Amino acid sequence: MNDPSSQKGLDQLSDEAELGIVTEFIEFLKYNKKWWLLPILLVMAVVGAVALISGTGVAPFIYTLF
Repeated sequence: MNDPSSQKGLDQLSDEAELGIVTEFIEFLKYNKKWWLLPILLVMAVVGAVALISGTGVAPFIYTLF
């Protein structure tokens, strides 16, 4: 039950630096081969950025693009 080799592995894992959320998500995409999620998230990020910017003084300049 208490295998010393597995305990050593857990200690090494806990000492590793944590990955950022973007890096972790990219690793998830690579490992699970879910590349179809990337365009969806990019479109959501662009729409969110436009929504945030539309509440500022930059809004009149954005409307001329569309």
